[in-house]
Amino acid sequence: MTALLSVRGLAKSFGGVRAVDDVSFDLGAGEMLALIGPNGAGKTTCFNMVGGQLAPDAGSVRLGGVELVGMKPEAIWRQGVGRTFQIAETFASLTVRENVQLALLSHARRVLGVWRAARTQYAGEADALLAGVGMQAQAERAMSVLAYGDVKRVELAMALANRPRLLLMDEPTAGMAPRERNELMALARRLAHEQSIGVLFTEHSMDVVFAHADRIIVLARGELIAEGPPAAVRDDARVREVYFGGGTTFAIDVAEKSDA
Repeated sequence: MTALLSVRGLAKSFGGVRAVDDVSFDLGAGEMLALIGPNGAGKTTCFNMVGGQLAPDAGSVRLGGVELVGMKPEAIWRQGVGRTFQIAETFASLTVRENVQLALLSHARRVLGVWRAARTQYAGEADALLAGVGMQAQAERAMSVLAYGDVKRVELAMALANRPRLLLMDEPTAGMAPRERNELMALARRLAHEQSIGVLFTEHSMDVVFAHADRIIVLARGELIAEGPPAAVRDDARVREVYFGGGTTFAIDVAEKSDA
């Protein structure tokens, strides 16, 4: 696999606590890579260092050979990195189409002070992005009236507005019903494969992780303890230990956890 994203020796401490300790991994174009771990494992810290929200104490984050460490999040976004958030960041008072238009205007560096003049721009491109996530029919509806699953679809369309090579998804299915979360991740996986977008996502729902990730990396106490395809990670003794205290039926426990 040729790496799109290459992370090497990433480390971060808070006071005397080593939150992330010498973490390295690669992500290929078109690949869905899940970053998981129990509470306090360091996955959020690691994720935010990749996205530029936190500066690492040490290490390298390269996208297509370009070093991202030291760049601000906006500069990283302009390198072709899209992001969705645990709590969807959209404008509730605007329509579905207008939210995507704003993202497109930002990508083109043409955000206008008078929104009335901007509303006519990139409408066709916005509708094409909405069609890709199954939301074109709702383009003229206000965001405030949408079901939460549909809000997350619009957020995904907005993240795709800058034609990202890398998409960071932070707890993308938080607050969603089981059917909604699996539909969203199936959509993200299809788009990633079709458009050769590398996707790094954090997720607490193990059913989502094992159903939709191509590979999984597992952190515990700041260290990477396992990496590989879902079947290999499911059977890894260290993963069973940190999640379930050494139980031998990880697949069954995952199913039970996801239904809780």
